[in-house]
Amino acid sequence: MTGQKVALAFSGGLDTTVCVPLLKEEYGYDEVIGVTVDVGQPDSEFAEAHETADALGVEHFVVDANAEFAERCFDAVKANATYQGYPLGTALARPVIAEAILAVAEEEGCAAVAHGCTGKGNDQLRFEAVWRASDLEVLAPVRELGLTREWEIEYAAEKGLPVEAGNDGEWSIDTNLWSRSVEGGDLEDPGYQPTGDIYDWTDAPTGDTETVEIGFQNGVPVSVNGDEMDPVPLIEYLNDLAGSYGVGRTDLMEDRMLGLKVRENYEHPAATTLLAAHEALEGLVLTKDERDFKQQVDQQWAQKAYEGLADHPLVAALDAFVDETQQKVTGTVTVKFEGGQARPVARESEHAVYSADAASFDTETVAGIAQEDATGVAKYHGFQSRLANASKPELKPDGGDNEESDE
Repeated sequence: MTGQKVALAFSGGLDTTVCVPLLKEEYGYDEVIGVTVDVGQPDSEFAEAHETADALGVEHFVVDANAEFAERCFDAVKANATYQGYPLGTALARPVIAEAILAVAEEEGCAAVAHGCTGKGNDQLRFEAVWRASDLEVLAPVRELGLTREWEIEYAAEKGLPVEAGNDGEWSIDTNLWSRSVEGGDLEDPGYQPTGDIYDWTDAPTGDTETVEIGFQNGVPVSVNGDEMDPVPLIEYLNDLAGSYGVGRTDLMEDRMLGLKVRENYEHPAATTLLAAHEALEGLVLTKDERDFKQQVDQQWAQKAYEGLADHPLVAALDAFVDETQQKVTGTVTVKFEGGQARPVARESEHAVYSADAASFDTETVAGIAQEDATGVAKYHGFQSRLANASKPELKPDGGDNEESDE
């Protein structure tokens, strides 16, 4: 492969650092370029990636994909996307990252793209779902060479590689604009009760409360307390505000795509707030049939998002339905932060499928329909059930029927 180069999804952590020499030694590539995609990580992570790339002599590219990622997050809001009870975050980011890396690889004339994922997680599938649609070779050294963390640490020491085991290697942390995940170490024990120091975005809930008004336009969050904001600053603002009230912590056993069950801890203050507000507004403007059917659509959308299959034909069809319903999801929702919860307490929209007069106990008629007109409906309601129950055979105490035996 003389003269060929490979683009590596690069974080500067242990896995991607050891991948650099391995891609040359084991795969025969002459040049490795590192690509880091900004989807809202802390500045310290970019500094680490820069320093490590420099020490390795690797050309390093940084792509700002915050705007694209925020748009994907708001697509998730429109679809009320959660997986097993938590707002999707890492799953939404991976296809955005993969697309950005692929674009750099093609522009730089690379013959292949590579990642440092193991063979046990979800991210390998999410990256490769994007990359395998291209003509480039896809490489996964950690998975393909069967590497363990212990082997990587020893290899890095032997090679004198610049490896920083962040947080003393105690936890594995993934942060983006929408969520922060914490796993590994003692957290792998489902019976372990984590201490407060695993959290960074959220404070411990207190008795303090605050309300915030979220504005939506066609299902998309557009304002906070009447101030219009672009997606990225809106998310960042709510992460800070809601997080200060302890909103957005999830501790659960998660089922990965490969069948493994893992213990995960997440922080997602803005996501929790916006999803709660959006669903409350949908409850005001959508009919019961729309809401019932959309729950099925939302579940399918979230499943495909979790799998990293944003380009699946099914998703395009689901998006069409979601976008049709969102034409009415315009208005405001007031959310109260209290006891670590983001609770919708008021909602308004010009598209409300609601009439105060009709719902009030103080009005006698509803759109010209008198209360007594419901008597006929009440008589028919349950009629078929009553017929079915009346036709059931009587059973004897021993389980037999009541017919007399001829014997």
